[in-house]
Amino acid sequence: MASVTIDRYMQLIPAVKHSPKQYLWSSYDAEADVLYVNFKKPSHADDSELTDDDVIIRYEQGEVIGLTILNANQRFPES
Repeated sequence: MASVTIDRYMQLIPAVKHSPKQYLWSSYDAEADVLYVNFKKPSHADDSELTDDDVIIRYEQGEVIGLTILNANQRFPES
């Protein structure tokens, strides 16, 4: 019945288990090729930093609350 291969989703388990507070929400903007990963909802970032590999780390009161991964498709092209 399920046409979705769950193997790819099962690979998320370690990411969720090791994320802050073991929560993970994500969304992908295909037009901008940006993946948004949030560890807290609702979240209100008050600071951020851009890493050398084009990942924006978002903070709220010094706590990492999310990541914005630029050029996401280029990192993991369809196999």
